[in-house]
Amino acid sequence: MKKIKVGIIFGGKSSEHEVSLMSTKSIVEAIDKNKYEIILIGIDKNGSWNYYNIKNYLLNKNNPKTIKLGRPQKALLMDFSKLNVQKPFDVAFPVLHGLNGEDGTVQGFLKLFEIPFIGADVLGSAIGMDKDVSKKLLKDANIPIANFLTFRKSEQISFPKIKKELGFPFFIKPANAGSSVGVSKIKDQKLFKKAINGAFMHDSKILAEEYIKGREIECSVLGNENPIASLPGEVVPLHEFYSYEAKYIDENGAKLIYPAKLSKEIIKNVQELAIKTYKALELKGMARVDFFLKVNGKLFVNEVNTIPGFTKISMYPKLWEISGLSYPKLLDRLIKLALN
Repeated sequence: MKKIKVGIIFGGKSSEHEVSLMSTKSIVEAIDKNKYEIILIGIDKNGSWNYYNIKNYLLNKNNPKTIKLGRPQKALLMDFSKLNVQKPFDVAFPVLHGLNGEDGTVQGFLKLFEIPFIGADVLGSAIGMDKDVSKKLLKDANIPIANFLTFRKSEQISFPKIKKELGFPFFIKPANAGSSVGVSKIKDQKLFKKAINGAFMHDSKILAEEYIKGREIECSVLGNENPIASLPGEVVPLHEFYSYEAKYIDENGAKLIYPAKLSKEIIKNVQELAIKTYKALELKGMARVDFFLKVNGKLFVNEVNTIPGFTKISMYPKLWEISGLSYPKLLDRLIKLALN
């Protein structure tokens, strides 16, 4: 049987470069080598695309703090003037977190070459990345979300106005930045200006968002036209909130509980709301939907992640594992969804 060539595109210029390397390592270890031929395309922090050898594509691969790309095998060159160019692989797996990977840019690039790819399409990726646009669509679909305000650099941003409209404390976050990058919890007016400036370093559009006190629940969704939802899990942050550092740098930054200890009714509500969110945001392939669960049982959608972490301990594959779909079988399913 001829093997399907899977091009794993990883690394990238975003602040989540190292997370991508860790995710790729887990995918390469788990994927069925009898079915698939792995083609590794690493993007370094300068944006260069290169082929890598599976034997030495990573250095310090067991240390998330010092992991980095190994020596490239050869440069990857594609000619946009010849769209009938021989495709280097049958299906692409973009394992690129954050900007220039999760926002529709790479997805559009692959569409130009008519290469199937795992995950959301161009539109769904762009929507999922932009917190302002996604929240407006969720609101329009009557999906409960935290109250928020959007600001651009040219606008006056008033602390008293935000406090009056959203309550206190509240969050400041960039509209388009990955996984808690540039996010600050404002509990003191002294931190406000610094948080605003910090968020604008990542994007020209930022959000002020209501703080919702509640449990942090996550649910994995899989599929195209008829998506299915996993059992939910819970994140218990051991930092002030589930920050980038808590997620990826501090090994003791959060406690992950899977499955989450929830009633059957709440599990059903989480799954139904996750699928409704997935459809409202035009998603395909896969996504992780994150919620806040208040003491009274009310759920609020926080955000979606269209290329969730894929390390062996990441919530997306773990939730499928406890739902009866092993990591290798999950990869099989994702590849089939992309080819379909």
